[in-house]
Amino acid sequence: MVTLKSAAEIEEMKIAGQFVAACHKRVAEMIRPGMTTQEINDEVERLITKAGGSAPTLGYNGYPYATCTSVNDVIAHGFPNSKPLRQGDIVTVDIVAELNGWVGDSAWTYAVGSISEEAEKLMRVAKECMYIGIERATVGSRIGDVVHAIQLHAEQNGFGVVRDLLAHGVGRSMHEEPNFPHVGSPGKGFRLKEGMVITIEPMLNEGTYRMTIDDDGWTARTADGKLSAQYEHTIAITKAGPVILTAQE
Repeated sequence: MVTLKSAAEIEEMKIAGQFVAACHKRVAEMIRPGMTTQEINDEVERLITKAGGSAPTLGYNGYPYATCTSVNDVIAHGFPNSKPLRQGDIVTVDIVAELNGWVGDSAWTYAVGSISEEAEKLMRVAKECMYIGIERATVGSRIGDVVHAIQLHAEQNGFGVVRDLLAHGVGRSMHEEPNFPHVGSPGKGFRLKEGMVITIEPMLNEGTYRMTIDDDGWTARTADGKLSAQYEHTIAITKAGPVILTAQE
């Protein structure tokens, strides 16, 4: 069942969303060659605890960390670890925080020092895809209209869009209905309604959209070992248009 949020509840959700945005700003300040994804995780967990919140990913179906940190060919759900990041790496940091009973969810891909032109293009197009999807997420639109625009832009630029990991609703819980992939056909799928709060979070691969899962049961990698990038915002569907609850501006 899709839970629609009132205007007042959406305003409350902005608090969690803006806290997640602040965590990403801190990560952006930290990222550098030589540091570890464990350090990133620990800093975000410290910020969440200090704010009196909680990290919904910690313990979710046995997931053991407060963040997901996905380096290079890891698409999502990468475990933080003590391996130093190297110049030229890219790392997606997915932060989910619960504050005052509401959840904010946002992922961002970061460059570690100077990166290749290919990696820069992948990151740029992935971010463009997210905003293209957000722009089309209006009351009455079908989700197929939203995700088709994402898929078209990605594939026109030579990138694969991950099918097997889904966007979702957000609210009191990290994962609510509806769930949907970032590929589809115009005019198909459910209609967006006022009060829906969902993620727009396309994952773009440098090569094939196919993926594999490591033996840890979580770490999703590109099937061909090429790079992956992701950008994600939590948005509210309103009569005035989509509202980005996790905006970093």
